[in-house]
Amino acid sequence: MSAEQNWTEEQMRVDRVVAIVERRIETLGDQVGGLREDIVNIRKTFWDDVTVNMEDLNEAIETFASMKQQAEVLSERERSHRHAMSQLKALGRLRRSPYFGRIDFVEEGETKPERVYLGTSSLLDDDGLQFLVYDWRAPVSSLYYDYGPGEAEYETPGGTIRGSMELKRQFIIRDARIRSLFDTGVTIGDELLQEVLGKHSDAQMKSIVATIQREQNRIIRNEKARLLIVQGAAGSGKTSAALQRVAYLLYRYRETLSADQIVLFSPNPMFNSYVSTVLPELGEENMQQTTFQEYIEHRLGSRFRVEDPFEQMEYSLSRMEEPGYDARIEGIRYKASADFLKLIDEYAGYLGREGMLFRDVVFRDRVLVPAETLRERFYELDAGMTIPNRMQALSEWLLKELRRLAKLERRKPWVEEEAELLDKDAYIEAFEQLQRKKRFSEDTFDDFAREQEQLAYMIVQEQFKPLRRQAKRLAFVDAPGMYRQLFADPGLASRISPDAELPARWADICAQTAEKVEQGELAWEDSTPFLYLTERLEGFQRNSSVRHVFVDEAQDYSAFQFAVIRRLFPMARMTVLGDLNQAIYAHATGSDGFEALRALFKPEEAETFVLTRSYRSTRQIVEFTRGLVPGGEAIELFNRDGAKPTVTGVADKTELARSIAERVRKMQEDGHGSIGIICKTAAESREAFEALKDALPLKLVGTEAISFERGVVVIPSYLAKGVEFDGVVLYDASRDRYGRESERKLFYTACTRAMHELHVYHVGERSPFIGDALPVTYASEG
Repeated sequence: MSAEQNWTEEQMRVDRVVAIVERRIETLGDQVGGLREDIVNIRKTFWDDVTVNMEDLNEAIETFASMKQQAEVLSERERSHRHAMSQLKALGRLRRSPYFGRIDFVEEGETKPERVYLGTSSLLDDDGLQFLVYDWRAPVSSLYYDYGPGEAEYETPGGTIRGSMELKRQFIIRDARIRSLFDTGVTIGDELLQEVLGKHSDAQMKSIVATIQREQNRIIRNEKARLLIVQGAAGSGKTSAALQRVAYLLYRYRETLSADQIVLFSPNPMFNSYVSTVLPELGEENMQQTTFQEYIEHRLGSRFRVEDPFEQMEYSLSRMEEPGYDARIEGIRYKASADFLKLIDEYAGYLGREGMLFRDVVFRDRVLVPAETLRERFYELDAGMTIPNRMQALSEWLLKELRRLAKLERRKPWVEEEAELLDKDAYIEAFEQLQRKKRFSEDTFDDFAREQEQLAYMIVQEQFKPLRRQAKRLAFVDAPGMYRQLFADPGLASRISPDAELPARWADICAQTAEKVEQGELAWEDSTPFLYLTERLEGFQRNSSVRHVFVDEAQDYSAFQFAVIRRLFPMARMTVLGDLNQAIYAHATGSDGFEALRALFKPEEAETFVLTRSYRSTRQIVEFTRGLVPGGEAIELFNRDGAKPTVTGVADKTELARSIAERVRKMQEDGHGSIGIICKTAAESREAFEALKDALPLKLVGTEAISFERGVVVIPSYLAKGVEFDGVVLYDASRDRYGRESERKLFYTACTRAMHELHVYHVGERSPFIGDALPVTYASEG
């Protein structure tokens, strides 16, 4: 059959499938309308259809049964409506693009091949007997990702199915019209990716289901590992594979797993917006999305002013001349390490023996229970108990002590003064409470002594409420004081842990940390260790309902952060995605390749995948960027052509702004819809925005940004992580900006955001990192 005949035949099938989909949409639309009307009517007439009679037990039982029946009818209609709406969404996707792949598979023992078409959700024929489209996550669909024509097999709940694949065909269908069709031996073909990636990137990352490589498919469908580590080059499809893994898990375990049992930790709120449409496009609800910073703020925001990671990044990139800078950077690295995690564990053990700090329990400016009394009671408890259990026992003792003290408090003069100020309602409440206690009848309301006694009880109970609440929340534990105590005496760490290898500037680190904590501030590098110590003392807060945790940009996480996430979600499997070449935070320079994370699991529970091929950028951009980092030669090129990156030197900032404005206008003329002007820091971003705003329509992106927008944006390098642009302009890649070895990965990360064009500018001497790239990989201008 000729290519033209193939195309015609396949388009006719698309037309038939879309016609069926449209009929289903029409039918389902009528059903949805009817169900909506039923729900509204039931809600309006709920009580009209319920017989309410509470005169005796039998009537009450009948009333309850009537209410229960009506509520069940309403609940059933609402469930049906939700299901129908979900089906309508799936059919809407199929109407635009019913499928993206086809395989012809001959099962062993059969002679005729079965045609299997793959799409984002399943579709049966009108008789409900044959699949017109198979969901991409169904067992048979793995053939498409794992094999080319020839012998093939796939796993089903009933066992392994073997046979032969005779054809593998890929489509791009938009608005029910075939745009691209070709037969291939591999799932990823140059022609398809050129079409899918096209020349432009949408603001939201689009599904690339049709372009999953075999390794990615193994990641998506992995059901054995409790820890799945995906190390991948920039643009290798890590995040895409992870999101498709979420969709696959929700489909595979749809009876037992829901979207709210999956949590994604992403690098920043803007990234959450960037990926928010992917799962709905794959046919599933979105999982819970957060950032580790949001979690820290939620837990510690009421105790401290907590520095955010971007403030720390700004400090490390721009305050090199400030006194104490070297000590702070050394402290950032040490406090992120497994060594410091070990020290905190040993410090917690030390506090179990001595050194615990408590707060006085204060009431009306009087100390009711001194901190020393709490300390003595704590150390009187069985030392064999865990510290959290001893804290709980101390809390229970304190609650009893507060009850005893409350009785004594009722006789104090202030209580009588408060009683005189009470309004009529309070007196009525006191009388009603006395009645309920049956301590006297109505004709004894003039019993003044008992009335006053009840009022005093009510007043003291109300005033003691905050104390009881604090006792239950362990607010009497001075956690900030104990964290500060570790640093107040630089010699304490060595006494606690004689084998500890402390940083050279430990005394300076201690002074900086103690001062900040004293002022009610917490540096970002201290936030997780402080939270970890607090949980070691008070008990870890756990969420056992979450079954899967995904961590994107995992190379930026510390040993502490992984330990906290692991304890927070003890029942969850973890999938972490990272690129060690993009480890841009100060603590990450000593990255251990996720060894601290592996240590939290048994060796047999962990599995690692390495993705080395970059699809985001053109071949020319990858040839340039892989020369910027050690080991970059392992990054495989994808053969998509474009222009070489340019490196342009300019004399001053005025010429820089003029030249960049001209370049951006040219890129816009060439049809690029998303252009990133990437600066090193937020301060430089503001400077660039001011210099360019009169020449170009552009937006300034800061840490508060919560959505990703198309157009021309000025953005700090660290916020651009995980985001891609049609074209990238690196604002000033001079030696002054990117000269230290610790900034190499930041420079690499900024350059790898470009899909189609990369233009690097520098004022004065260029960054030495550019010299590490082969001269043949870029064009020098200016």
